[in-house]
Amino acid sequence: MDFDLIVLGSGPGGYVAAIRASQLGLKTAIVERESLGGICLNWGCIPTKALLKSAQVFDYLNHAGDYGITVSDHKADFKSIIGRSRDVAGSMSKGVEFLMKKNKIEVIIGTGKLKAAGKLEVTDDKGKSKEVTAKSIIVATGARSRELPHIKQDGKKIIGYREAMTLPTQPKKMVVMGSGAIGSEFAYFYQTLGTEVTLIEYLDNIVPVEDEEVSKQLGRSFKKSGMSVMTGTEVTEVKTSAKGCTVNYKDKKGEGTIECDVVLSAVGIVANIENIGLEDVGVATDRGKIMVNEYYETNIPGVFAIGDCVPGQALAHVASAEGIICVEKIAGQSPDALDYGNIPGCTYCSPEVASVGLTEKAAKEAGYELKIGKFPFSASGKAKASGHSDGFVKLIFDAKYGELLGGHMIGANVTELVAELVAVRKLETTGHELIKTVHPHPTMSEAIMEAAAAAYDEVIHL
Repeated sequence: MDFDLIVLGSGPGGYVAAIRASQLGLKTAIVERESLGGICLNWGCIPTKALLKSAQVFDYLNHAGDYGITVSDHKADFKSIIGRSRDVAGSMSKGVEFLMKKNKIEVIIGTGKLKAAGKLEVTDDKGKSKEVTAKSIIVATGARSRELPHIKQDGKKIIGYREAMTLPTQPKKMVVMGSGAIGSEFAYFYQTLGTEVTLIEYLDNIVPVEDEEVSKQLGRSFKKSGMSVMTGTEVTEVKTSAKGCTVNYKDKKGEGTIECDVVLSAVGIVANIENIGLEDVGVATDRGKIMVNEYYETNIPGVFAIGDCVPGQALAHVASAEGIICVEKIAGQSPDALDYGNIPGCTYCSPEVASVGLTEKAAKEAGYELKIGKFPFSASGKAKASGHSDGFVKLIFDAKYGELLGGHMIGANVTELVAELVAVRKLETTGHELIKTVHPHPTMSEAIMEAAAAAYDEVIHL
């Protein structure tokens, strides 16, 4: 065998798995057809956060007077904003390249295809192929933007997230289809920079996986910013021309049309499992995902899969966790299986959204007797001082045992707060213990303690 382990794909699942394998003494190679870091570092998590930060800074300048500061003649340079985002992505990709060298991981650039258990064919951009072998192979090929059958992306008028990050000019009007994390983040970005945005969601609430109260709050915040938000609405057709797009839709009131320059399709993702040899080797798939056990081994011994191409939440931190567990199992260790019920979810628009565990609706449907506490940021001194008092923290406890069943937040920087709730759930901390955990003042994190206290009628600052 050429290697102990070959990882196919260098996203946050693949490169993390490769590094952990090297740490454990496995001779490791990683195969990548584009840029190291995968979608997350190059076209997803990182560059979008750079765009959102630019939008946030521009929003601060627009409201500088609220802070006693006079700013005049400021404007958003769309091309420079896009350029900064690409520079950040490039820097992070080079960082992964450094980590590969540091950990003595061989990087093979090309398109990989399974030939058999332990065998991978890699074809470079010149069409030259070579075969590499390993005791174990991890498939970490990620996912791409999902297309609706009747609304195909053309990359110019009907675009996906990649094109949304690199448009040559800022559109005057944009329709965003889908209000999950990707759709909501881009809707916020373009609306803040001055594009007239219409956000369309097929379901009854935007960010539909979130607690309903959070969804409604974000909808109010978006509408307050001037965004048009349409829920319970189906896009039936998009007609394109040289001038732009005509979006036909249907809602409870009937049918209508919207004229815009660009339509961003953000209706989910689809796993990259085609043309990588799965069928040839006999790897089992179902509903577009690779079937694996709790340690990510497929039905073919020695072939594993992690990340967006397997069932579970399609999130970068999930892929990384899966990669570490998978590699530790391959190396003969005894890692705990991943608890998919304790995975934090984050949406980085403004206000931010973060959550973990059960929503109120799901907890009730599961038969729990609940204690629910809410604390609004309007009662937080730190939030008031920062000028961002919209939003709240909502905690859901099991009334019988005090277990934190779910935590839901919307507000400034809540994506930085949610890890506390993940740890609380991991450590099986009770509501009363959370109340007695002293939080620093003044901080946004105090809202967590106060929300727990509110659940038990002990809240101080409400």
